[in-house]
Amino acid sequence: MSKKKKRFEVAENETISNCLDRMKKAGYAPIRRMEEPIFEEVNENGKLTRKPLRQKILFDGIIIDADD
Repeated sequence: MSKKKKRFEVAENETISNCLDRMKKAGYAPIRRMEEPIFEEVNENGKLTRKPLRQKILFDGIIIDADD
């Protein structure tokens, strides 16, 4: 038996639509979207600073059950 919930991450070269299609093929429906910033640590003039690099998009999915 597969897990009832699963987290899917939008790959760097993937569209949100492609990720949602991948979820559907795996038998999951999206229930929540989350975004997390990805930072890069840069040494500027002897100081270590964090600069935003990109956003990581995640979807929580729940298994689609035909018996419900």
